[in-house]
Amino acid sequence: MKATILTIGDEILIGQIVDTNSTWLGEQLFLEGVQVTTMKAVADTTEDIINALKQGFEKSDLIITTGGLGPTKDDITKKAIAEFLEVDSYFDEEAFAHVKRMFANFGRETTEAHKEQCYMPKGVEILKNKMGTAPGMLFKKGDKYLLSMPGVPYEMKWIFKNSFIEPYLRSWDTGLSQVNKTIHTVGRGETYLEEQIRPIVQRFPEELSMSYLPSLGRVRLRINARGEDKLALESSVQSATSEIKEVLGNLVFGEDKDTLESAVLNAFRNANLTIGTAESCTGGNIARLLTSIPGASDVFQGSIVAYSNSLKEDLLAVSSEILKNHGAVSEETVSAMVQGAIKTLGVDVAVAVSGIAGPGGGTPEKPVGTIWLACGNAQEIRTKKLNLTKNRLKNIEYTTNIALNMLRQYLM
Repeated sequence: MKATILTIGDEILIGQIVDTNSTWLGEQLFLEGVQVTTMKAVADTTEDIINALKQGFEKSDLIITTGGLGPTKDDITKKAIAEFLEVDSYFDEEAFAHVKRMFANFGRETTEAHKEQCYMPKGVEILKNKMGTAPGMLFKKGDKYLLSMPGVPYEMKWIFKNSFIEPYLRSWDTGLSQVNKTIHTVGRGETYLEEQIRPIVQRFPEELSMSYLPSLGRVRLRINARGEDKLALESSVQSATSEIKEVLGNLVFGEDKDTLESAVLNAFRNANLTIGTAESCTGGNIARLLTSIPGASDVFQGSIVAYSNSLKEDLLAVSSEILKNHGAVSEETVSAMVQGAIKTLGVDVAVAVSGIAGPGGGTPEKPVGTIWLACGNAQEIRTKKLNLTKNRLKNIEYTTNIALNMLRQYLM
Protein backbone atom coordinates (compact mmCIF):
# COMPACT_ATOMS: atom_id res chain seq x y z
CA MET A 1 0.00 0.00 0.00
CA LYS A 2 1.30 3.46 -0.98
CA ALA A 3 0.32 6.71 0.72
CA THR A 4 0.38 10.45 0.06
CA ILE A 5 0.37 12.95 2.95
CA LEU A 6 -1.02 16.44 2.34
CA THR A 7 -0.64 19.13 5.00
CA ILE A 8 -3.09 21.95 4.32
CA GLY A 9 -2.49 25.49 5.53
CA ASP A 10 -0.88 28.76 4.45
CA GLU A 11 0.75 29.00 7.88
CA ILE A 12 3.03 26.12 6.93
CA LEU A 13 3.98 27.53 3.54
CA ILE A 14 4.95 30.94 4.99
CA GLY A 15 6.94 29.38 7.81
CA GLN A 16 4.74 30.37 10.75
CA ILE A 17 4.61 26.79 12.01
CA VAL A 18 6.67 23.67 11.41
CA ASP A 19 4.92 20.68 9.83
CA THR A 20 5.40 17.96 12.45
CA ASN A 21 2.24 16.12 11.37
CA SER A 22 3.79 14.70 8.19
CA THR A 23 6.87 13.46 10.04
CA TRP A 24 4.79 11.72 12.67
CA LEU A 25 2.38 10.21 10.15
CA GLY A 26 5.26 9.01 7.98
CA GLU A 27 6.76 7.12 10.89
CA GLN A 28 3.42 5.61 11.93
CA LEU A 29 2.60 4.48 8.40
CA PHE A 30 6.06 2.96 8.02
CA LEU A 31 5.50 0.94 11.18
CA GLU A 32 2.20 -0.29 9.73
CA GLY A 33 3.87 -1.41 6.51
CA VAL A 34 2.58 1.46 4.36
CA GLN A 35 5.02 3.14 1.96
CA VAL A 36 4.79 6.94 1.90
CA THR A 37 5.67 8.19 -1.57
CA THR A 38 4.78 11.88 -1.25
CA MET A 39 4.59 14.56 1.45
CA LYS A 40 3.30 17.95 0.37
CA ALA A 41 2.20 21.25 1.92
CA VAL A 42 -0.87 22.75 0.24
CA ALA A 43 -2.26 26.30 0.28
CA ASP A 44 -5.69 27.17 1.69
CA THR A 45 -7.40 27.38 -1.68
CA THR A 46 -9.99 25.04 -3.17
CA GLU A 47 -8.07 24.80 -6.44
CA ASP A 48 -4.77 23.83 -4.78
CA ILE A 49 -6.42 21.26 -2.52
CA ILE A 50 -8.30 19.63 -5.40
CA ASN A 51 -5.18 19.51 -7.57
CA ALA A 52 -3.23 17.91 -4.73
CA LEU A 53 -5.98 15.33 -4.21
CA LYS A 54 -6.00 14.46 -7.91
CA GLN A 55 -2.24 13.91 -7.89
CA GLY A 56 -2.49 11.85 -4.71
CA PHE A 57 -5.14 9.54 -6.12
CA GLU A 58 -3.08 9.00 -9.26
CA LYS A 59 -0.11 7.53 -7.40
CA SER A 60 -1.34 6.30 -3.99
CA ASP A 61 -3.80 3.90 -2.39
CA LEU A 62 -4.25 6.08 0.71
CA ILE A 63 -4.33 9.88 0.75
CA ILE A 64 -4.16 11.62 4.12
CA THR A 65 -4.88 15.30 4.68
CA THR A 66 -4.40 17.29 7.88
CA GLY A 67 -5.67 20.81 8.48
CA GLY A 68 -8.52 23.02 7.33
CA LEU A 69 -11.37 21.37 9.28
CA GLY A 70 -12.00 24.09 11.87
CA PRO A 71 -14.87 26.60 12.19
CA THR A 72 -13.14 29.64 10.61
CA LYS A 73 -13.55 30.85 7.03
CA ASP A 74 -10.11 29.67 5.93
CA ASP A 75 -11.00 26.08 6.88
CA ILE A 76 -12.12 24.91 3.45
CA THR A 77 -10.80 21.34 3.29
CA LYS A 78 -14.25 19.73 3.57
CA LYS A 79 -15.72 21.89 0.83
CA ALA A 80 -12.77 21.09 -1.43
CA ILE A 81 -13.14 17.36 -0.74
CA ALA A 82 -16.86 17.48 -1.49
CA GLU A 83 -16.17 19.26 -4.79
CA PHE A 84 -13.39 16.78 -5.65
CA LEU A 85 -15.64 13.79 -4.91
CA GLU A 86 -18.57 15.50 -6.64
CA VAL A 87 -20.93 15.06 -3.69
CA ASP A 88 -23.23 17.37 -1.73
CA SER A 89 -22.91 18.11 1.96
CA TYR A 90 -25.28 17.28 4.80
CA PHE A 91 -25.64 18.44 8.40
CA ASP A 92 -24.39 15.78 10.82
CA GLU A 93 -26.47 15.96 14.01
CA GLU A 94 -24.19 13.62 15.93
CA ALA A 95 -21.13 15.74 15.15
CA PHE A 96 -22.95 18.88 16.35
CA ALA A 97 -24.09 17.12 19.52
CA HIS A 98 -20.42 16.27 20.21
CA VAL A 99 -19.45 19.92 19.77
CA LYS A 100 -22.20 21.09 22.12
CA ARG A 101 -21.17 18.56 24.77
CA MET A 102 -17.56 19.70 24.63
CA PHE A 103 -18.50 23.37 24.89
CA ALA A 104 -20.92 22.67 27.75
CA ASN A 105 -18.06 21.08 29.68
CA PHE A 106 -16.19 24.39 29.35
CA GLY A 107 -19.27 26.43 30.25
CA ARG A 108 -19.44 27.97 26.76
CA GLU A 109 -22.05 28.31 24.04
CA THR A 110 -21.61 27.14 20.46
CA THR A 111 -21.73 29.65 17.62
CA GLU A 112 -23.12 29.53 14.11
CA ALA A 113 -19.57 28.86 12.90
CA HIS A 114 -19.44 25.67 14.97
CA LYS A 115 -22.74 24.58 13.47
CA GLU A 116 -21.33 25.27 9.99
CA GLN A 117 -18.37 23.07 10.92
CA CYS A 118 -20.71 20.07 11.17
CA TYR A 119 -21.69 20.01 7.50
CA MET A 120 -20.05 16.92 6.02
CA PRO A 121 -19.58 15.60 2.48
CA LYS A 122 -22.01 12.78 1.71
CA GLY A 123 -20.60 9.27 1.83
CA VAL A 124 -18.21 10.06 4.68
CA GLU A 125 -17.41 7.72 7.56
CA ILE A 126 -17.07 9.88 10.66
CA LEU A 127 -14.04 9.12 12.85
CA LYS A 128 -14.40 10.10 16.51
CA ASN A 129 -12.22 12.85 17.93
CA LYS A 130 -12.30 12.93 21.73
CA MET A 131 -9.62 15.64 21.82
CA GLY A 132 -11.45 18.35 19.84
CA THR A 133 -14.55 19.42 17.95
CA ALA A 134 -13.61 18.48 14.38
CA PRO A 135 -14.03 14.76 13.61
CA GLY A 136 -11.87 12.82 11.22
CA MET A 137 -13.37 11.76 7.91
CA LEU A 138 -12.78 8.65 5.81
CA PHE A 139 -13.89 8.33 2.19
CA LYS A 140 -13.60 5.49 -0.29
CA LYS A 141 -13.25 6.19 -3.99
CA GLY A 142 -13.00 3.03 -6.05
CA ASP A 143 -10.37 0.92 -4.35
CA LYS A 144 -8.64 3.92 -2.78
CA TYR A 145 -9.14 5.81 0.49
CA LEU A 146 -9.02 9.42 1.59
CA LEU A 147 -8.47 10.16 5.29
CA SER A 148 -8.96 13.76 6.41
CA MET A 149 -8.04 14.90 9.94
CA PRO A 150 -7.65 18.17 11.86
CA GLY A 151 -4.27 19.88 11.80
CA VAL A 152 -3.95 20.22 15.59
CA PRO A 153 -1.26 17.61 16.31
CA TYR A 154 -2.73 16.05 19.45
CA GLU A 155 -6.17 15.76 17.82
CA MET A 156 -4.73 14.27 14.64
CA LYS A 157 -2.67 11.74 16.59
CA TRP A 158 -5.64 10.65 18.69
CA ILE A 159 -7.86 10.10 15.65
CA PHE A 160 -5.17 8.23 13.75
CA LYS A 161 -4.32 5.92 16.65
CA ASN A 162 -7.78 5.33 18.06
CA SER A 163 -10.26 5.80 15.21
CA PHE A 164 -8.31 4.76 12.13
CA ILE A 165 -5.46 2.28 12.66
CA GLU A 166 -7.28 -0.54 14.42
CA PRO A 167 -10.74 -0.50 12.83
CA TYR A 168 -9.55 0.34 9.32
CA LEU A 169 -5.84 0.30 8.39
CA ARG A 170 -4.97 -3.02 10.02
CA SER A 171 -7.97 -4.69 8.42
CA TRP A 172 -6.74 -3.87 4.91
CA ASP A 173 -4.65 -6.66 3.45
CA THR A 174 -1.43 -5.20 2.03
CA GLY A 175 -0.15 -8.65 1.04
CA LEU A 176 3.05 -8.30 3.10
CA SER A 177 3.99 -8.34 6.76
CA GLN A 178 6.39 -5.84 8.27
CA VAL A 179 8.54 -6.16 11.39
CA ASN A 180 10.70 -3.35 12.78
CA LYS A 181 13.12 -3.03 15.64
CA THR A 182 14.81 0.16 16.85
CA ILE A 183 18.08 -0.02 18.79
CA HIS A 184 18.96 3.16 20.72
CA THR A 185 22.61 4.17 21.07
CA VAL A 186 24.38 7.12 22.66
CA GLY A 187 27.91 8.45 22.70
CA ARG A 188 29.20 7.69 19.18
CA GLY A 189 28.27 8.89 15.70
CA GLU A 190 26.58 7.00 12.89
CA THR A 191 29.83 6.58 10.91
CA TYR A 192 31.50 4.78 13.79
CA LEU A 193 28.43 2.61 14.39
CA GLU A 194 28.10 1.73 10.72
CA GLU A 195 31.72 0.61 10.64
CA GLN A 196 31.30 -1.56 13.73
CA ILE A 197 28.19 -3.39 12.53
CA ARG A 198 28.97 -3.50 8.81
CA PRO A 199 29.86 -7.23 8.81
CA ILE A 200 26.49 -8.01 10.40
CA VAL A 201 24.51 -5.84 7.98
CA GLN A 202 26.34 -7.35 5.01
CA ARG A 203 25.02 -10.76 6.06
CA PHE A 204 21.41 -9.55 6.26
CA PRO A 205 18.96 -11.68 4.26
CA GLU A 206 17.25 -9.90 1.37
CA GLU A 207 14.13 -9.03 3.36
CA LEU A 208 16.09 -7.06 6.01
CA SER A 209 17.48 -3.53 5.75
CA MET A 210 19.10 -1.06 8.14
CA SER A 211 18.41 2.66 8.66
CA TYR A 212 20.66 5.04 10.62
CA LEU A 213 18.73 7.87 12.32
CA PRO A 214 21.14 10.29 14.05
CA SER A 215 20.27 13.07 16.49
CA LEU A 216 22.36 15.14 18.88
CA GLY A 217 24.51 12.67 20.81
CA ARG A 218 22.33 9.70 19.89
CA VAL A 219 21.76 7.39 16.94
CA ARG A 220 18.77 5.11 16.36
CA LEU A 221 19.48 1.95 14.42
CA ARG A 222 16.28 0.71 12.82
CA ILE A 223 16.10 -2.81 11.43
CA ASN A 224 13.35 -3.09 8.84
CA ALA A 225 11.93 -6.39 7.58
CA ARG A 226 9.22 -6.95 4.99
CA GLY A 227 7.97 -10.23 3.56
CA GLU A 228 5.20 -12.80 3.51
CA ASP A 229 6.21 -14.92 6.53
CA LYS A 230 5.87 -12.80 9.67
CA LEU A 231 7.30 -15.43 12.02
CA ALA A 232 10.41 -15.79 9.86
CA LEU A 233 10.79 -12.00 9.76
CA GLU A 234 10.54 -11.75 13.55
CA SER A 235 13.18 -14.44 13.95
CA SER A 236 15.56 -12.71 11.53
CA VAL A 237 15.08 -9.33 13.21
CA GLN A 238 15.66 -10.76 16.69
CA SER A 239 18.82 -12.52 15.56
CA ALA A 240 20.20 -9.34 13.96
CA THR A 241 19.29 -7.30 17.04
CA SER A 242 21.16 -9.64 19.37
CA GLU A 243 24.28 -9.58 17.18
CA ILE A 244 24.30 -5.78 16.94
CA LYS A 245 23.80 -5.29 20.68
CA GLU A 246 26.63 -7.69 21.44
CA VAL A 247 29.03 -5.81 19.14
CA LEU A 248 28.08 -2.32 20.34
CA GLY A 249 28.01 -3.19 24.04
CA ASN A 250 27.26 -0.32 26.42
CA LEU A 251 26.71 2.13 23.56
CA VAL A 252 23.21 0.61 23.48
CA PHE A 253 20.81 1.92 26.11
CA GLY A 254 17.49 0.49 24.95
CA GLU A 255 15.09 -0.61 22.24
CA ASP A 256 11.95 0.71 20.56
CA LYS A 257 10.15 3.10 22.97
CA ASP A 258 12.94 3.21 25.57
CA THR A 259 14.42 6.64 26.35
CA LEU A 260 17.83 7.57 27.72
CA GLU A 261 16.30 9.22 30.77
CA SER A 262 14.25 6.10 31.58
CA ALA A 263 17.38 3.96 31.15
CA VAL A 264 19.21 6.17 33.67
CA LEU A 265 16.40 5.99 36.21
CA ASN A 266 16.04 2.21 35.84
CA ALA A 267 19.77 1.69 36.30
CA PHE A 268 19.88 3.73 39.51
CA ARG A 269 16.64 2.21 40.75
CA ASN A 270 18.14 -1.26 40.35
CA ALA A 271 21.27 -0.11 42.17
CA ASN A 272 19.16 1.46 44.94
CA LEU A 273 20.94 4.82 44.52
CA THR A 274 19.62 8.37 44.31
CA ILE A 275 20.71 11.11 41.92
CA GLY A 276 20.58 14.88 41.57
CA THR A 277 21.76 17.51 39.11
CA ALA A 278 23.68 20.78 39.37
CA GLU A 279 23.11 22.74 36.18
CA SER A 280 24.34 26.00 34.78
CA CYS A 281 24.31 26.21 30.98
CA THR A 282 21.58 23.56 30.57
CA GLY A 283 19.21 25.55 32.77
CA GLY A 284 17.49 22.54 34.33
CA ASN A 285 17.02 20.59 31.10
CA ILE A 286 18.59 17.42 32.52
CA ALA A 287 16.19 17.52 35.45
CA ARG A 288 13.27 18.24 33.11
CA LEU A 289 13.89 15.06 31.14
CA LEU A 290 14.37 12.92 34.23
CA THR A 291 11.17 14.18 35.84
CA SER A 292 9.21 13.58 32.62
CA ILE A 293 9.31 9.87 33.48
CA PRO A 294 6.56 8.60 35.85
CA GLY A 295 8.01 7.30 39.10
CA ALA A 296 11.20 9.37 38.83
CA SER A 297 10.83 10.60 42.41
CA ASP A 298 12.06 7.32 43.90
CA VAL A 299 15.45 7.94 42.25
CA PHE A 300 15.72 11.63 41.36
CA GLN A 301 15.81 13.90 44.40
CA GLY A 302 16.19 17.35 42.87
CA SER A 303 18.22 19.90 40.97
CA ILE A 304 20.05 23.12 41.63
CA VAL A 305 20.15 25.49 38.68
CA ALA A 306 23.01 27.79 39.63
CA TYR A 307 23.46 30.09 36.68
CA SER A 308 25.38 32.85 38.45
CA ASN A 309 28.70 32.50 40.23
CA SER A 310 27.15 33.75 43.47
CA LEU A 311 24.64 30.90 43.47
CA LYS A 312 27.39 28.41 42.66
CA GLU A 313 29.10 29.64 45.83
CA ASP A 314 26.02 29.91 48.04
CA LEU A 315 24.09 26.78 47.01
CA LEU A 316 26.84 24.43 45.81
CA ALA A 317 29.78 25.57 47.97
CA VAL A 318 32.03 26.25 44.98
CA SER A 319 34.86 28.28 46.51
CA SER A 320 35.60 31.81 45.34
CA GLU A 321 39.21 30.73 44.80
CA ILE A 322 38.16 28.08 42.26
CA LEU A 323 35.95 30.56 40.42
CA LYS A 324 38.64 33.23 40.46
CA ASN A 325 41.54 31.01 39.42
CA HIS A 326 39.78 28.66 37.00
CA GLY A 327 36.50 30.33 36.06
CA ALA A 328 32.93 29.04 36.07
CA VAL A 329 33.57 26.95 32.95
CA SER A 330 36.27 24.62 34.20
CA GLU A 331 36.94 21.09 35.36
CA GLU A 332 37.53 22.32 38.88
CA THR A 333 34.20 24.13 39.05
CA VAL A 334 32.02 21.26 37.82
CA SER A 335 33.83 18.87 40.17
CA ALA A 336 33.04 21.18 43.07
CA MET A 337 29.44 21.48 41.84
CA VAL A 338 29.05 17.69 42.04
CA GLN A 339 30.37 17.67 45.61
CA GLY A 340 28.06 20.53 46.56
CA ALA A 341 25.03 18.89 44.98
CA ILE A 342 25.67 15.62 46.80
CA LYS A 343 25.76 17.44 50.14
CA THR A 344 22.93 19.91 49.52
CA LEU A 345 20.54 17.48 47.84
CA GLY A 346 21.51 14.49 49.97
CA VAL A 347 22.02 12.18 46.98
CA ASP A 348 24.39 9.33 46.24
CA VAL A 349 25.45 10.50 42.78
CA ALA A 350 25.24 13.88 41.02
CA VAL A 351 25.99 15.25 37.59
CA ALA A 352 27.06 18.86 36.97
CA VAL A 353 27.43 20.99 33.85
CA SER A 354 28.81 24.46 33.20
CA GLY A 355 29.65 26.00 29.86
CA ILE A 356 29.30 28.71 27.25
CA ALA A 357 26.19 27.74 25.31
CA GLY A 358 26.38 30.73 22.98
CA PRO A 359 26.00 32.37 20.63
CA GLY A 360 28.08 34.95 22.53
CA GLY A 361 30.22 35.02 25.64
CA GLY A 362 33.25 33.10 24.44
CA THR A 363 36.93 34.02 24.77
CA PRO A 364 40.04 32.86 22.88
CA GLU A 365 40.82 30.52 25.77
CA LYS A 366 37.22 29.33 26.16
CA PRO A 367 35.33 29.76 22.89
CA VAL A 368 31.57 29.40 22.52
CA GLY A 369 30.64 25.75 22.81
CA THR A 370 33.12 24.98 25.58
CA ILE A 371 31.27 22.79 28.10
CA TRP A 372 32.58 20.99 31.17
CA LEU A 373 30.70 18.08 32.78
CA ALA A 374 31.31 16.09 35.93
CA CYS A 375 29.62 13.05 37.42
CA GLY A 376 30.35 11.15 40.57
CA ASN A 377 29.81 10.36 44.23
CA ALA A 378 31.57 11.53 47.37
CA GLN A 379 34.64 9.38 46.62
CA GLU A 380 35.08 9.50 42.83
CA ILE A 381 34.29 12.14 40.22
CA ARG A 382 34.72 11.76 36.47
CA THR A 383 34.91 14.78 34.17
CA LYS A 384 34.48 15.46 30.47
CA LYS A 385 35.08 18.46 28.22
CA LEU A 386 32.98 19.18 25.12
CA ASN A 387 33.91 21.51 22.27
CA LEU A 388 30.61 22.22 20.54
CA THR A 389 29.13 24.78 18.13
CA LYS A 390 27.72 28.31 18.40
CA ASN A 391 24.12 27.06 18.26
CA ARG A 392 22.74 27.55 21.76
CA LEU A 393 19.80 25.14 21.64
CA LYS A 394 21.81 22.37 19.99
CA ASN A 395 24.57 22.79 22.58
CA ILE A 396 22.05 22.48 25.41
CA GLU A 397 20.44 19.37 23.90
CA TYR A 398 23.75 17.67 23.16
CA THR A 399 25.14 18.46 26.61
CA THR A 400 21.97 17.11 28.23
CA ASN A 401 22.32 13.80 26.39
CA ILE A 402 26.00 13.47 27.32
CA ALA A 403 25.24 14.28 30.97
CA LEU A 404 22.52 11.61 31.09
CA ASN A 405 24.88 9.13 29.51
CA MET A 406 27.60 9.95 32.06
CA LEU A 407 25.11 9.04 34.78
CA ARG A 408 24.27 5.79 33.02
CA GLN A 409 27.90 4.87 32.44
CA TYR A 410 28.84 5.70 36.03
CA LEU A 411 27.16 2.50 37.17
CA MET A 412 29.06 0.46 34.55
